[in-house]
Amino acid sequence: MKSFVNMHVTESELTSEEISLHEKYMKEALKQAKKAAANGDVPIGCVIVYEGKIIARAYNKRNKMNTSLGHAEILAIKKACKVMEDWRLEKTAMYVTLEPCQMCAGAIIQSRIPEVFIGAMNKKAGCAGSVIDLLHIEKFNHAPYTIYGILEDKCSEMLSDFFKKLRK
Repeated sequence: MKSFVNMHVTESELTSEEISLHEKYMKEALKQAKKAAANGDVPIGCVIVYEGKIIARAYNKRNKMNTSLGHAEILAIKKACKVMEDWRLEKTAMYVTLEPCQMCAGAIIQSRIPEVFIGAMNKKAGCAGSVIDLLHIEKFNHAPYTIYGILEDKCSEMLSDFFKKLRK
């Protein structure tokens, strides 16, 4: 992965207190991902936090809603904007179980989310460092502080298990 000054951090670079806090919120995102799996959707979950409180929770609903816009991040951003009564989510943090795609990375930039915490990377479609890093293009007007690998094993395992069951 590419390295960006003050923007690209892995879990191994955090203090134990920081890890504990971020894992707490990622566990909530994992709970959302389980709901997606129960509905037959790819298990991706997302929560958005403001001042230490979760203000939005969402999970992948592409199949359930029959729309390509049913990604966890998009649905969580929509909910958070309603709560904040603003399209700018400048003082929030997003926790998502899988690296955002190009659509979701664009929505993160557009909504000005300043911190993004990612569980597992998506080598086939990830746009926060795997395929391309849309979150940190210097010419854009916003680039979130990003931490990778929060509960990565659990996030990856949930996705792997889902696809194994799907193939049977």
